[in-house]
Amino acid sequence: MSKKITIVGAGIVGVATACFLRRDGHDVTVVTADPPGEYCSFGNAGMLNSAGCVPQSLPGVLAKVPGYLADPLGPLVVRWSYMPRAAPWMLRFLACATEKQAERASLALYSLIRSTLDDYDLLARHAGCSDLIRKSGYLVVYERERGYRDDALAWKLRRDRGVAMEELDTAGIRRLMPQLAPHYERGVYLPEQGYVANPERLTKTLAAQFQKDGGAILQRKVLDIEVNENGVQALATDAGRLPVETLVVCAGVHSGELTAKLGEPVPIEAERGYHVTYSDPALKLPMPVHVSDAKVFVTPMEMGPRIAGQAEFAGIYAQPNYQRAEVLETHMRRMFPQVRTADGTRWMGKRPSMPDSLPVVGPSAKHRNVYYAFGHGHLGLCGGAPTGRLIADLVAGRSPATDLAPFRVSRF
Repeated sequence: MSKKITIVGAGIVGVATACFLRRDGHDVTVVTADPPGEYCSFGNAGMLNSAGCVPQSLPGVLAKVPGYLADPLGPLVVRWSYMPRAAPWMLRFLACATEKQAERASLALYSLIRSTLDDYDLLARHAGCSDLIRKSGYLVVYERERGYRDDALAWKLRRDRGVAMEELDTAGIRRLMPQLAPHYERGVYLPEQGYVANPERLTKTLAAQFQKDGGAILQRKVLDIEVNENGVQALATDAGRLPVETLVVCAGVHSGELTAKLGEPVPIEAERGYHVTYSDPALKLPMPVHVSDAKVFVTPMEMGPRIAGQAEFAGIYAQPNYQRAEVLETHMRRMFPQVRTADGTRWMGKRPSMPDSLPVVGPSAKHRNVYYAFGHGHLGLCGGAPTGRLIADLVAGRSPATDLAPFRVSRF
């Protein structure tokens, strides 16, 4: 039965959810403060990797934090003025750093993202942008054998999930990535993975196809939510009241502000990341490469190679600190000394991160006409289409192929 559905948020999760719901014949309206694909979905690393089924909080992470913070080229920075507000989230994050919780989170993440390439293939073919979905695999490299050994649990979790991989020595790395600097001792090639060559164009093209298929996109800012004993009744926006029959919250890092209005607060944090994209036709990479020591990805985008990474905690509304982008540029020159850096463009985005590395996906625990789909952290693009498919299954009354219990909003 067709339903009237309102989605808040036009990042990749919101747009993919809208596409799947529209495919089922529902009357779907997306409400967004920013144009589709121009927030966090604009500048991510583009990975579609089921090998991302490893939570951020692993045993031993606490011992690494002081080194990360002390290293000017390290992957983590916390603005000290923000520390009192970040502390509760960080304590939850550290509490998840057990082997038992890592196994539990890995199982849940893999069940969510294992279909990412198939789900995006379906949407991209319909929208005429299949060229953006690249199935190349990707390479992980370490400067020292010790770094690889330190990541033993992460690789075990991937193997236990059935992720295909091939271990490489220095010569093997050079065969796959000849332009990479020669000082990497250990590598792993993951062949059954993919990436998106332009995340912004993908999101905008899917949004345009959604509109061609009869969906609506309203550029409005949600100010409040009108609720009574029957559930959500309307959104109060900067352009007036918008009646709601069924609501799906896909508002990224701002989702916590909305769930709080619905009486379901969640511990979501803006884990800010940066990128630098280079228009360098001389650097032609056959696949993405991840330097695990530095926690950065370099992806061969259609605009040129992009290096993305960093985790900065400063809140949602603080101005960017583009010194973090300079750190990425330093890593890029170390990886690819020949890169032409004159015309690099910098960007900062806000990952919506949960302390247990699991998004919130599923129905509200309090309101019969509300669904949630947010909090994917480092896996927003990877989890976007699979999450949209799952929400469409729930709305239609179909049994989801993924157990959604680990992602319930009431787990906190």
